[in-house]
Amino acid sequence: MATDGETIVYTSVCLSDVPSEPSDFFPLSVTYQERFSAAGRTSGGFFKREGKTKDNEVLICRMIDRPLRPTMLKGFYHETQLLSWVLSYDGLHCPDALAVTAAGIAVALSEVPHSEAIAGVRVGLLGDKFVVNPTTKEMEDSTLDLFLAGTDNAILMIEGYCDFLPEEKLLEAVQVGQGAVREICSAVKALVMKCGKPKMLDAIRLPPPELYRLVEKIAGDELHNVLQIKSKIPRRKAISLLEEKVINRLTDKGYISIEGLSGSGETIQDLIDEEDEDEEIVVDGEVDEGDVHIKPGSRKSTPLFTEVDVKLVFKEVSSKILRRRIVEGGKRSDGRSPEDIRPITSSCGLLPRAHGSALFTRGETQSLAVVTLGDKQMAQKLDNLANVEEFKRFYLQYSFPPSSVGEVGRMGAPSRREIGHGTLAERALEPILPTEDAFPYTIRVESTITESNGSSSMASVCGGCLALQDAGVPLKCSIAGIAMGLVLDTHEFGGDGTPLILSDITGAEDASGDMDFKVAGNEDGITAFQMDIKVEGITLPVMREALLQARDGRRRILAEMMKCSPPPAKSLSKYAPLIHIMKVAPEKVNMIIGSGGKKVKSIIEETGVEAIDTQDDGIVKITAKDLSSLEKSKSIISSLTMVPTVGDIYRNCEIKSIVPYGVFVEIAPGREGLCHISELTSDWLAKAEDAFKVGERVDVKLTEVNDKGQLRLSRRALLPVPETSPEDPSSKQLTGNPDVVVIADSGKASDEGAPQKYVSVPKAEGLAEEKIDRAKVKSSATKVATSSKSNSAETTLLPRKKVFKRVKKSGSKAVTGVSSNDGE
Repeated sequence: MATDGETIVYTSVCLSDVPSEPSDFFPLSVTYQERFSAAGRTSGGFFKREGKTKDNEVLICRMIDRPLRPTMLKGFYHETQLLSWVLSYDGLHCPDALAVTAAGIAVALSEVPHSEAIAGVRVGLLGDKFVVNPTTKEMEDSTLDLFLAGTDNAILMIEGYCDFLPEEKLLEAVQVGQGAVREICSAVKALVMKCGKPKMLDAIRLPPPELYRLVEKIAGDELHNVLQIKSKIPRRKAISLLEEKVINRLTDKGYISIEGLSGSGETIQDLIDEEDEDEEIVVDGEVDEGDVHIKPGSRKSTPLFTEVDVKLVFKEVSSKILRRRIVEGGKRSDGRSPEDIRPITSSCGLLPRAHGSALFTRGETQSLAVVTLGDKQMAQKLDNLANVEEFKRFYLQYSFPPSSVGEVGRMGAPSRREIGHGTLAERALEPILPTEDAFPYTIRVESTITESNGSSSMASVCGGCLALQDAGVPLKCSIAGIAMGLVLDTHEFGGDGTPLILSDITGAEDASGDMDFKVAGNEDGITAFQMDIKVEGITLPVMREALLQARDGRRRILAEMMKCSPPPAKSLSKYAPLIHIMKVAPEKVNMIIGSGGKKVKSIIEETGVEAIDTQDDGIVKITAKDLSSLEKSKSIISSLTMVPTVGDIYRNCEIKSIVPYGVFVEIAPGREGLCHISELTSDWLAKAEDAFKVGERVDVKLTEVNDKGQLRLSRRALLPVPETSPEDPSSKQLTGNPDVVVIADSGKASDEGAPQKYVSVPKAEGLAEEKIDRAKVKSSATKVATSSKSNSAETTLLPRKKVFKRVKKSGSKAVTGVSSNDGE
């Protein structure tokens, strides 16, 4: 158990009792699991028990496996299983680096024979200061995420991501991390001396030493010629035939001396055919009459060497011949020099319906990259220990079908290798993407490897960059990726001992070399890097030379990408969705959503947009397939969230519904207000439907906005007010008191309805205009004839009168409305 803060990782190592069949691949399996109980949680899915390994767990499994494997001794074939579980997580100290260190300690304490103890650390960059194993909060401000694993004297694996960090700054970070690893490894060694178990060195089984000499004698010259075949598939087939020939000569048929075959034109197959003619074998002992009875027996002689040993030695001899050819002749299998890049071609817009597409070809490695744009609903949701809802708006999915290498294989869920390569390409492209505010799309990149001969993940970086440009994503710049190789010890192959670094390695050079160093970035800085070491002894000077040579290679690749034909469209496809961002008042968001989401659903159905996404801060994103539906939904949302002002007048508005107490009028798309029955006309109405119908259009004035945002409208306020003579006798019918004013209603309605009446009091008395309540006006009003000295005389109806009387209170004057009944 390894502890950092309150984060605890438990790791166990177990071996099988019986060794498995020998192979060239160490039988090590690694499983890493983040248990939700470590953070006091339960899985949010339907199944509450941890199940399928998450992508993040797969990546950490690979980080544990990659530095451990080079330290395992050859010839140990007991199946080894390493299990790592996160038992406690405090939210501050990341468990990944701790898991690598815990795995190194567990292996060092076990019986598994290995060369050195390993440890892992993370290095961040805060300002100009490097921090070892920073907390999660510190990593939020870090411009570098470097993970390093190694021994006390060598680097075995580095992986990291940064924002165009210069090579020299990266080397400084590696040096800081190596110092921290050295301290941990020294402590691990002291622990092993105290309580470590004896190593199972007696279980190591290596091929006989003489087998190396025999294989080289039999196949050396032919192997040298076969390795010069430039095309991958023909070269692989020729090597397979040659390997089968060597196996036949050293296993089933026993070793046939080279001297005995010299000068003879017979092939191995001829010799086999002649042996078949020397005897007759009857299957299952059956004998026909007249035939001589021959007892069935085995034709196979006792093999001199096992087939597995021959295969292992043949692979090692092939690797040595390839390395010798590169070091001595200065030429690689395809004729390039160590610094040369394979021929590059690229084209965009291959797929007419895709939002963006590119085909990037480098030698015999080819990536078909396809970009899909969408809204937030297309984002990838992540389930993590931090219990924070996290979505990825950009993700790259890498696919490596067996057909890309001319083979037959399983197709199904992505392998660990595919997940790792996809993440590396994704993190390499991420720094060049625009912000979400500038480009509000969720971006998905698919990279399908249609042909592979090395460095397919870096081809995904190049192809993905071109496809993003073809989709119209406004990238900050272009980036490219390259894979570097290494022949560390050149003394063995006639060199001067200086490590030989190879640019743009092929699959054979990756398998036979000592390093696979992938670097992505632009001409001046690095965005992602990953280095796997197959031997111990990579030093900082070697890394520095590899990084500088990789920078030159990236510049040449970027220059070739500029020649893309046809070039990227650099504009949105007509098939891509349209996204519009609006900013509304945060308190208005609920008006867009409506009760239970009814309003937003109705807007989507009415306008035909794909989605409407709202945020608590007032950001509204509308996703649509066409501009017309986008504009329609935009108009509705603008109307819903507008801030109306009392006194605003709205013309030609549609009556949407009629209720007993009034009508609802739509003053703007999606925004309705109530016009009370008393505010519809100046006359008394028993029912609103007697005078108005749904769909009829009216002019209204906004008179009130309550605390809930509901709107009160008035049609009566816009009706014309008839002129009234100041000598109107009806104003003096009730009393001769000049402080009391009586207003009579007009029973004659105009085309637009009866005008609204006001009670006016002298300004000297400080009275404001007041609206007359007409709810109690009876239809049986008596007719009163009035005359005026003016030319325009009119006849009015005198209903039950409203009396507004001045009342003095506390030295100030106020107005109180008093209703009087007839006859009172």
